[in-house]
Amino acid sequence: MGQKTDPQADRLGFAPGQVVQEFGWDDDADEGLREAIEAIVGGELVDEDYDDVTDAVIVWWRAEDGDLTDMLVDALTVLDDGGAVWLFTRKPGRSGHVGHDEIQEAATTAGLHAMTTFAVAEDWSATRLSNRGRGR
Repeated sequence: MGQKTDPQADRLGFAPGQVVQEFGWDDDADEGLREAIEAIVGGELVDEDYDDVTDAVIVWWRAEDGDLTDMLVDALTVLDDGGAVWLFTRKPGRSGHVGHDEIQEAATTAGLHAMTTFAVAEDWSATRLSNRGRGR
């Protein structure tokens, strides 16, 4: 079975050559989505210990994972200005689901704003987080 494109992964807006850092990977992460992202960028996702500049970040997050604000602040550490932040959370009704209010509160505290949310895999939703702007 040849993997050409994944319409859900395509919606994330990644491009060839980008460095994408991954946080919160566990056995329940959607491997098909991960592989589709790697196919788009043309390389493997880098892990949480990567300390060079990245173009984008994906975060797999579940209700029991701890403090979402802390995770988002950590995820921003090496992210290039204007880089994409995608938060993957369990869909409603799934174990580990995180509500939109919690996502919005954590994002705001971390200096981000929760934008669009859509289903990205069988058990996962994706929320785009963007910088709130630094003022001029």
